[in-house]
Amino acid sequence: MPETRPEVLEFLRTRRSRPAKTLTTPVPARAEVENLLEIAARSPDHGKLEPWRFIVLEKAALTRLAALVVELGAGKDLPEEKLEKARRQFSDADLAIAVVASPVPSEKVPEVEQILSAGAVCLALLNGALASGWGANWLTGWMALDREFLQRGLGLESHEFVAGFIHVGTETIAPPERPRPDVAAKTQWVSE
Repeated sequence: MPETRPEVLEFLRTRRSRPAKTLTTPVPARAEVENLLEIAARSPDHGKLEPWRFIVLEKAALTRLAALVVELGAGKDLPEEKLEKARRQFSDADLAIAVVASPVPSEKVPEVEQILSAGAVCLALLNGALASGWGANWLTGWMALDREFLQRGLGLESHEFVAGFIHVGTETIAPPERPRPDVAAKTQWVSE
């Protein structure tokens, strides 16, 4: 019988992201962020390609990105509320970590698998922050795929995009539980 870790299982069973708009200061210190990045980097990575990287966005950078959202969003014919929500994702934040999907050429590992690895990094980073007592939220938005935003705002290469902006901070309110999927309805058992 395998040895269980009940406290870890209970954390995973009950984990809940904290809305980014409810996070505030203080945020983790640099050493703690580095620890969270080490946790995230232990994600599945077939071929040891490391098809992802991190950009830690502190307050000044987030303010700059909020202004870029307004500049670029003005030409996108977005509803005002969607543009404002995108702007506030950065302007109201104190710390966010961009997990950059950066697939590498490989005959062995398809690009989709490398992108899934970047998604696993996002979840590991999110869970690491939550398990450390911080509030955390995984966001994307149109900015995560917008070439001009990615190049001007983050200096990404043409093959890269943001798998997630992981916001981390002190939670101001505990969110209510939300409806969860009906796992039985989403599961097929195959025995032959």
